[in-house]
Amino acid sequence: MTGHVAIVGGGPGDPGLLTLRGFELLKQADVVLVDRLAPHALLDGLRPDVEVVDVGKEPHRHRRGQREIEELMIDRARRGLRVVRLKGGDPYVFGRGGEEALACAAAGVPYAVVPGVTSAVSVPALAGIPVTHRGVTQEASIVSGHAHPDDPASTVDWERLGAGTGTVVVLMGVTHLGAIAARLMRGGRPDTTPVAVIQDGAGPAARVVTATLATVASAARDVRPPAVTVVGEVVALRDQLLAG
Repeated sequence: MTGHVAIVGGGPGDPGLLTLRGFELLKQADVVLVDRLAPHALLDGLRPDVEVVDVGKEPHRHRRGQREIEELMIDRARRGLRVVRLKGGDPYVFGRGGEEALACAAAGVPYAVVPGVTSAVSVPALAGIPVTHRGVTQEASIVSGHAHPDDPASTVDWERLGAGTGTVVVLMGVTHLGAIAARLMRGGRPDTTPVAVIQDGAGPAARVVTATLATVASAARDVRPPAVTVVGEVVALRDQLLAG
């Protein structure tokens, strides 16, 4: 029996937002390697004999390193097992799914990637914010705020984004929110630009903080990950859309 790996995007946390293909693969799985932000409620529907391995990563505390996760996937697949790597959001949007796919390819292990509903678009939508809107903006940039803007590891050109008028969606940016806002304003984005910080967007503790670039660091100081930050005039549509 030939094993394989399915790298499945679990969506933003609501089990109902998993794709049908992802749900089918979970039902067939022998092994599930699950992330912290994946929809854990889906695990209740697995067969009793399925091996479930929690490989979730929290800020500054990882249960398992990335290399170990990849080795687990490959090892179980080589044993002839059907492996599901259940991730939050979409595997290829800051999900390290590309690294895991490359590891499978290098090991000669068959794999498939199942796209997921990315939090970059779905979480704002659930909060009443479209990332694009006719007459407001026709572009949206999705960026990682994991690294401080001054960190050489960051490849985001914040000033360039600040010079534009499109929506900026920041994932993993809560810790550096003040610095990010400052860099966007330095690039030319007005300090009155609307901002929304959405905590636990598809979960039971969903919360939305709205502010401006000038005030968001203070307004959202008690927001905790996971959170999605939306910068742009589309945020101002929220009240109208929720009222409808």
